[in-house]
Amino acid sequence: MRLLVFFDLPMVTPKEKKIYQQFRKFLLGDGYDMVQFSVYCRICNGEDAVDKHLRRLNANLPSKGSVRFLQITDRQYANMKFLVGKPTIKEKVVSNDQITLF
Repeated sequence: MRLLVFFDLPMVTPKEKKIYQQFRKFLLGDGYDMVQFSVYCRICNGEDAVDKHLRRLNANLPSKGSVRFLQITDRQYANMKFLVGKPTIKEKVVSNDQITLF
């Protein structure tokens, strides 16, 4: 199972930039990998893990901006098509076959 977080946060003032950096650091610290700028993905093992990380995400949400959350299966994620560019090295390392071992 994959969790995708999409966000747009204001970054006009120094305080807003700091809030952006704190939210980004939270995502990286909670095991998310950057797919693209403002799009982060995390692998979860079951619904309990999804609920746990959703609670953590809700506890660390910034007060302004837009943050979206999407839960998809590994198969749906694997079927993602690249219109421009290629998978990153990190995405190639963690394939669906490796996920089923857990």
